[in-house]
Amino acid sequence: MYAKIDAAGRLVAPKAIREAAGLLPGTRVQFRVLDGRVEIEPVASGVTFRRVGPSVAAVAPPGTPPLTTNEVERILEETRFTRATTHLPE
Repeated sequence: MYAKIDAAGRLVAPKAIREAAGLLPGTRVQFRVLDGRVEIEPVASGVTFRRVGPSVAAVAPPGTPPLTTNEVERILEETRFTRATTHLPE
């Protein structure tokens, strides 16, 4: 996939790339140059954890866009896979 940098130096990431990387409007990214390549990586959102009754809830910083149903389902599936494939010491 290709994109052009406009006269103001802006680069628009193609929709398929944004979706595959989980980049949403407002996502902060970090740029790095490594071996002549430009890498773009999302910056951690600064989620904190708070006890809510017997459970623990992740709390996003103010202004963070809400997760979509697809994002929640993807995260749950990744978590289930990680738990199923992680071997705990005996």
